[in-house]
Amino acid sequence: MSFRPPQSLSQPGFANTGFNVLEYEMQVERAAALARQGIKVEEALAALRANDARAPDDDLLYHAADAVWALFIQREMCGMRNNRDIIKRYDIPKEVLARVGMVRK
Repeated sequence: MSFRPPQSLSQPGFANTGFNVLEYEMQVERAAALARQGIKVEEALAALRANDARAPDDDLLYHAADAVWALFIQREMCGMRNNRDIIKRYDIPKEVLARVGMVRK
């Protein structure tokens, strides 16, 4: 004989099906990937700012732009379409934003 908890204690709209468990795992992975990409942006911008005192380096600018672009794409995959808050939060320079999405030959 098995017992079922009262429905008043269960979460509305959430059934412990394989689909919901999979969706939860996917959301966890999306959040972790977003955090990892945010760290990459912070590191790229820190390297750019450390070198900026000496002379601007195109390689560092493009590396930072690639990291920012990947963050924008990751955010869009998570359903966040507005990037203004990220630009403000990370204080992304205009020189980097001008290179976002550019492909060098």
